[in-house]
Amino acid sequence: MWGRSMGFWDGLFRGRSAQYEAGSAATNSIELTKRNRTVSLTKQGAATGHLRINLSWRMRTSDFGGPPRPSLLRHPLQALKPDVVQAHTQSMVNVDLDLGVLYELQDGAKGVVQPLGGFFGELNGPPYVKLSGDDRFGSGTGETVYVNLDHRDAIKRLLVFVYIYDQTPAFDRTHAIVTLYPSNGPRIEIGLDERHPQARSCAVVLIENNKGELIVRREARFVYGFQAELDRLYGWGLQWGRGYKSKVER
Repeated sequence: MWGRSMGFWDGLFRGRSAQYEAGSAATNSIELTKRNRTVSLTKQGAATGHLRINLSWRMRTSDFGGPPRPSLLRHPLQALKPDVVQAHTQSMVNVDLDLGVLYELQDGAKGVVQPLGGFFGELNGPPYVKLSGDDRFGSGTGETVYVNLDHRDAIKRLLVFVYIYDQTPAFDRTHAIVTLYPSNGPRIEIGLDERHPQARSCAVVLIENNKGELIVRREARFVYGFQAELDRLYGWGLQWGRGYKSKVER
């Protein structure tokens, strides 16, 4: 998964992920992995307030040749310059990962919050999920969804997913990470670093209200279709049609 050509920056990223899994006090974070898939927001006292869900990504350095690196003997400080910065600026315009949420409320209402089609949701009314905007270029802030957990009793389940907009490189061209920031306690991180060249969507995490307890479960399930395929796999039962983004740049 991690080739030698990933470079210095990726080594730092891998080391940081190991700390996340350990949940050390220094990082104040938890990484959900295949071995440790779930965490209870309720038991952590984090089932109130606004839950912030952020998607950020960057290009994999191994996909770009770029100029040869200068001699480390003549330019020792160049070793500290991350390759990813150079690759990111070269290919930022080619990447458009989008964050979305399938929601199901206790009263049976179902739908989606996503940039495609302009379904940005509502925070203080149903579905109590709101997308802050559409980041088309992988900026430092990425894309963010807010969930109003003060209305958690109205929420049955939320499926957080990431999909690739048309004519965008597949997931194996990027490092993506989805981070949940509860109102209390450590942040929760789910890395999407598996190689799936043809995948167009990924179910990242499922948040379920299980008899009053909010459980976050890692999915990291890559699929080769779009939202309709995720709907089918998780039994949402929505009707899907072709959608487009506004041509007005933010």
